Amino acid sequence: MPKYGYLVVEGPHDVEFVYRLLSPFGFKRIKWLKDLDSFLRPLVPRKFPQDDGDLQKRMPVPLFLQNDSHAVAIHIAGGDSRLVEVVQENTLYLDYALVTGVGILLDSDKDVSATVRFKAIKDAMSQKGFQLPANPGEIASGTPKYGAYVLPDNKGQGTLEDLLLDSAATVYPSLLASAARHVDAALLDATLTGDDTKDIRKPAGNKKAIIGAMASILRPGKAVQVSIQDNRWLRNEALAQPRVKAVQDFLVNLLELSRK
Repeated sequence: MPKYGYLVVEGPHDVEFVYRLLSPFGFKRIKWLKDLDSFLRPLVPRKFPQDDGDLQKRMPVPLFLQNDSHAVAIHIAGGDSRLVEVVQENTLYLDYALVTGVGILLDSDKDVSATVRFKAIKDAMSQKGFQLPANPGEIASGTPKYGAYVLPDNKGQGTLEDLLLDSAATVYPSLLASAARHVDAALLDATLTGDDTKDIRKPAGNKKAIIGAMASILRPGKAVQVSIQDNRWLRNEALAQPRVKAVQDFLVNLLELSRK
Protein backbone atom coordinates (compact mmCIF):
# COMPACT_ATOMS: atom_id res chain seq x y z
CA MET A 1 0.00 0.00 0.00
CA PRO A 2 1.42 3.42 -0.87
CA LYS A 3 1.91 6.25 1.55
CA TYR A 4 -0.76 8.91 1.23
CA GLY A 5 -0.48 12.66 1.44
CA TYR A 6 -3.11 15.38 1.53
CA LEU A 7 -2.25 19.03 0.91
CA VAL A 8 -4.49 22.10 0.94
CA VAL A 9 -3.37 25.30 -0.81
CA GLU A 10 -4.94 28.65 -1.56
CA GLY A 11 -5.11 28.72 -5.36
CA PRO A 12 -4.16 27.15 -8.73
CA HIS A 13 -0.68 28.72 -8.82
CA ASP A 14 0.11 27.01 -5.52
CA VAL A 15 -1.04 23.64 -6.89
CA GLU A 16 1.39 23.85 -9.80
CA PHE A 17 4.14 25.09 -7.48
CA VAL A 18 3.76 21.99 -5.31
CA TYR A 19 3.59 19.77 -8.37
CA ARG A 20 6.91 21.09 -9.63
CA LEU A 21 8.54 20.60 -6.22
CA LEU A 22 7.37 16.99 -6.11
CA SER A 23 8.15 16.13 -9.74
CA PRO A 24 11.80 15.22 -9.06
CA PHE A 25 10.53 12.37 -6.89
CA GLY A 26 8.89 10.65 -9.83
CA PHE A 27 5.36 11.96 -9.29
CA LYS A 28 3.08 12.00 -12.31
CA ARG A 29 -0.27 13.74 -12.74
CA ILE A 30 -3.23 11.39 -12.73
CA LYS A 31 -5.64 12.21 -15.55
CA TRP A 32 -7.94 9.21 -15.61
CA LEU A 33 -10.14 8.00 -12.77
CA LYS A 34 -9.23 4.38 -13.55
CA ASP A 35 -5.59 5.19 -12.73
CA LEU A 36 -6.33 6.92 -9.42
CA ASP A 37 -5.57 5.07 -6.20
CA SER A 38 -8.84 3.83 -4.71
CA PHE A 39 -8.14 5.47 -1.34
CA LEU A 40 -8.22 8.95 -2.92
CA ARG A 41 -11.22 8.38 -5.20
CA PRO A 42 -13.77 9.66 -2.64
CA LEU A 43 -12.23 13.13 -3.13
CA VAL A 44 -13.54 13.23 -6.72
CA PRO A 45 -16.81 15.21 -6.78
CA ARG A 46 -19.81 13.26 -8.04
CA LYS A 47 -22.32 16.10 -8.13
CA PHE A 48 -22.64 19.19 -10.30
CA PRO A 49 -23.43 21.87 -9.45
CA GLN A 50 -22.30 21.72 -5.85
CA ASP A 51 -24.73 22.28 -2.99
CA ASP A 52 -24.64 26.06 -3.44
CA GLY A 53 -25.94 25.72 -7.01
CA ASP A 54 -23.21 27.91 -8.53
CA LEU A 55 -22.91 26.92 -12.21
CA GLN A 56 -19.74 28.96 -12.76
CA LYS A 57 -17.72 27.69 -9.82
CA ARG A 58 -14.76 25.48 -10.67
CA MET A 59 -15.36 21.86 -9.76
CA PRO A 60 -13.28 21.21 -6.62
CA VAL A 61 -11.24 18.35 -8.04
CA PRO A 62 -7.80 18.01 -6.41
CA LEU A 63 -4.67 17.51 -8.45
CA PHE A 64 -3.72 13.88 -7.90
CA LEU A 65 -0.08 12.82 -8.07
CA GLN A 66 1.32 9.32 -7.81
CA ASN A 67 4.69 7.63 -7.95
CA ASP A 68 5.83 4.10 -7.07
CA SER A 69 5.55 4.69 -3.33
CA HIS A 70 3.12 7.57 -2.74
CA ALA A 71 -0.26 8.96 -3.76
CA VAL A 72 -0.94 12.62 -3.01
CA ALA A 73 -3.97 14.89 -3.40
CA ILE A 74 -3.50 18.67 -3.62
CA HIS A 75 -6.74 20.52 -2.95
CA ILE A 76 -7.47 24.17 -3.76
CA ALA A 77 -9.28 25.90 -0.91
CA GLY A 78 -10.21 28.91 -3.02
CA GLY A 79 -8.77 31.42 -0.55
CA ASP A 80 -7.19 31.52 2.88
CA SER A 81 -10.50 31.64 4.72
CA ARG A 82 -11.33 28.11 3.55
CA LEU A 83 -8.05 26.32 4.26
CA VAL A 84 -9.02 24.77 7.58
CA GLU A 85 -12.61 24.13 6.50
CA VAL A 86 -11.40 22.04 3.55
CA VAL A 87 -9.22 19.94 5.84
CA GLN A 88 -12.20 19.41 8.12
CA GLU A 89 -14.70 18.69 5.33
CA ASN A 90 -12.59 15.96 3.81
CA THR A 91 -12.56 13.90 6.97
CA LEU A 92 -15.86 12.70 5.46
CA TYR A 93 -13.94 11.15 2.56
CA LEU A 94 -10.48 10.32 3.86
CA ASP A 95 -9.48 8.38 6.95
CA TYR A 96 -6.64 10.62 8.10
CA ALA A 97 -5.37 7.81 10.31
CA LEU A 98 -4.20 6.17 7.08
CA VAL A 99 -2.57 9.34 5.72
CA THR A 100 1.15 9.94 6.23
CA GLY A 101 1.01 13.73 6.17
CA VAL A 102 -1.59 16.49 6.02
CA GLY A 103 -0.22 19.91 5.13
CA ILE A 104 -1.38 23.46 4.48
CA LEU A 105 0.43 26.04 2.36
CA LEU A 106 -0.60 29.68 2.65
CA ASP A 107 0.73 33.13 1.80
CA SER A 108 1.74 35.85 4.20
CA ASP A 109 0.32 38.66 2.07
CA LYS A 110 -1.79 40.30 4.73
CA ASP A 111 -0.65 43.22 6.85
CA VAL A 112 0.49 40.82 9.57
CA SER A 113 3.57 38.72 10.20
CA ALA A 114 3.93 35.09 9.16
CA THR A 115 3.84 34.21 12.86
CA VAL A 116 0.44 35.85 13.29
CA ARG A 117 -0.89 34.18 10.14
CA PHE A 118 0.29 30.81 11.37
CA LYS A 119 -1.21 31.30 14.81
CA ALA A 120 -4.61 31.99 13.27
CA ILE A 121 -4.39 28.76 11.26
CA LYS A 122 -3.07 26.81 14.25
CA ASP A 123 -5.92 28.03 16.49
CA ALA A 124 -8.54 27.26 13.84
CA MET A 125 -7.09 23.79 13.30
CA SER A 126 -7.07 23.15 17.03
CA GLN A 127 -10.75 24.05 17.25
CA LYS A 128 -11.40 21.35 14.62
CA GLY A 129 -9.36 18.79 16.53
CA PHE A 130 -6.16 18.98 14.46
CA GLN A 131 -2.88 19.80 16.19
CA LEU A 132 -0.26 21.76 14.32
CA PRO A 133 3.26 22.12 15.76
CA ALA A 134 4.41 25.22 17.60
CA ASN A 135 5.89 27.03 14.60
CA PRO A 136 5.32 27.38 10.84
CA GLY A 137 7.40 25.05 8.72
CA GLU A 138 7.66 22.49 11.50
CA ILE A 139 5.94 19.10 11.37
CA ALA A 140 4.06 17.51 14.26
CA SER A 141 4.82 13.84 14.87
CA GLY A 142 2.01 11.33 14.77
CA THR A 143 -0.29 9.73 12.23
CA PRO A 144 -0.94 11.74 10.26
CA LYS A 145 1.80 14.29 10.64
CA TYR A 146 0.44 17.83 10.43
CA GLY A 147 2.26 20.93 9.26
CA ALA A 148 1.66 24.37 7.77
CA TYR A 149 4.08 26.43 5.70
CA VAL A 150 3.65 30.19 5.41
CA LEU A 151 5.08 31.35 2.10
CA PRO A 152 7.55 32.65 1.26
CA ASP A 153 9.78 31.63 4.19
CA ASN A 154 7.75 31.37 7.43
CA LYS A 155 9.22 34.72 8.49
CA GLY A 156 8.57 37.79 6.39
CA GLN A 157 5.51 38.96 4.54
CA GLY A 158 5.14 37.80 0.96
CA THR A 159 3.58 35.32 -1.41
CA LEU A 160 4.36 32.51 -3.80
CA GLU A 161 5.41 35.18 -6.31
CA ASP A 162 8.45 35.97 -4.16
CA LEU A 163 9.66 32.41 -4.66
CA LEU A 164 8.97 32.53 -8.38
CA LEU A 165 10.97 35.75 -8.60
CA ASP A 166 13.83 34.06 -6.73
CA SER A 167 13.82 31.33 -9.36
CA ALA A 168 13.34 33.73 -12.28
CA ALA A 169 16.48 35.62 -11.30
CA THR A 170 18.40 32.41 -11.98
CA VAL A 171 16.43 30.88 -14.86
CA TYR A 172 15.07 33.90 -16.75
CA PRO A 173 17.17 36.93 -15.68
CA SER A 174 16.79 38.96 -18.89
CA LEU A 175 13.06 38.27 -19.19
CA LEU A 176 12.62 39.19 -15.53
CA ALA A 177 14.35 42.54 -16.05
CA SER A 178 12.28 43.42 -19.13
CA ALA A 179 9.02 42.40 -17.40
CA ALA A 180 9.88 44.60 -14.42
CA ARG A 181 10.50 47.56 -16.73
CA HIS A 182 7.18 46.91 -18.46
CA VAL A 183 5.30 46.94 -15.14
CA ASP A 184 7.09 50.09 -13.97
CA ALA A 185 6.15 51.83 -17.22
CA ALA A 186 2.50 50.89 -16.76
CA LEU A 187 2.44 52.55 -13.35
CA LEU A 188 3.60 55.79 -15.00
CA ASP A 189 1.12 55.56 -17.87
CA ALA A 190 -1.11 58.64 -17.66
CA THR A 191 -3.77 57.00 -19.82
CA LEU A 192 -4.47 54.39 -17.14
CA THR A 193 -7.01 55.30 -14.49
CA GLY A 194 -6.89 54.49 -10.80
CA ASP A 195 -9.39 51.72 -11.41
CA ASP A 196 -7.13 50.27 -14.11
CA THR A 197 -4.15 50.06 -11.76
CA LYS A 198 -5.84 49.35 -8.43
CA ASP A 199 -4.83 45.67 -8.39
CA ILE A 200 -1.22 46.29 -9.35
CA ARG A 201 -0.94 48.75 -6.46
CA LYS A 202 -1.95 46.13 -3.90
CA PRO A 203 0.84 44.77 -1.65
CA ALA A 204 1.66 41.83 -3.93
CA GLY A 205 0.26 43.37 -7.11
CA ASN A 206 3.57 44.49 -8.59
CA LYS A 207 5.11 41.04 -8.19
CA LYS A 208 2.04 39.32 -9.60
CA ALA A 209 2.12 41.65 -12.60
CA ILE A 210 5.77 40.87 -13.29
CA ILE A 211 5.13 37.12 -13.11
CA GLY A 212 2.09 37.54 -15.34
CA ALA A 213 4.07 39.52 -17.90
CA MET A 214 6.74 36.84 -18.01
CA ALA A 215 4.18 34.05 -18.32
CA SER A 216 2.51 35.87 -21.23
CA ILE A 217 5.79 35.58 -23.15
CA LEU A 218 6.51 31.98 -22.17
CA ARG A 219 2.95 30.76 -22.76
CA PRO A 220 1.02 33.41 -24.70
CA GLY A 221 -2.69 33.35 -23.98
CA LYS A 222 -2.31 30.83 -21.16
CA ALA A 223 -2.76 31.22 -17.41
CA VAL A 224 0.26 31.68 -15.13
CA GLN A 225 -0.24 28.22 -13.63
CA VAL A 226 0.22 26.70 -17.10
CA SER A 227 3.60 28.41 -17.38
CA ILE A 228 4.60 27.18 -13.91
CA GLN A 229 3.69 23.66 -15.00
CA ASP A 230 5.33 23.78 -18.42
CA ASN A 231 8.29 26.12 -18.21
CA ARG A 232 11.57 26.21 -16.27
CA TRP A 233 10.43 28.28 -13.28
CA LEU A 234 11.00 25.41 -10.87
CA ARG A 235 13.34 22.95 -12.47
CA ASN A 236 16.98 21.98 -12.05
CA GLU A 237 19.03 24.87 -10.64
CA ALA A 238 15.90 26.83 -9.71
CA LEU A 239 15.11 24.18 -7.08
CA ALA A 240 18.39 25.01 -5.35
CA GLN A 241 17.22 28.53 -4.48
CA PRO A 242 17.26 28.51 -0.65
CA ARG A 243 13.67 29.58 -0.05
CA VAL A 244 12.36 27.24 -2.74
CA LYS A 245 14.40 24.32 -1.41
CA ALA A 246 13.08 24.99 2.10
CA VAL A 247 9.49 24.44 0.93
CA GLN A 248 10.53 21.29 -0.90
CA ASP A 249 12.28 20.01 2.24
CA PHE A 250 9.08 20.64 4.23
CA LEU A 251 7.11 18.51 1.75
CA VAL A 252 9.76 15.79 1.75
CA ASN A 253 9.59 15.48 5.53
CA LEU A 254 5.81 15.76 5.74
CA LEU A 255 5.20 13.08 3.12
CA GLU A 256 8.18 10.92 4.09
CA LEU A 257 9.72 11.00 0.64
CA SER A 258 13.05 9.39 -0.07
CA ARG A 259 15.83 11.35 -1.75
CA LYS A 260 17.71 9.05 -4.10
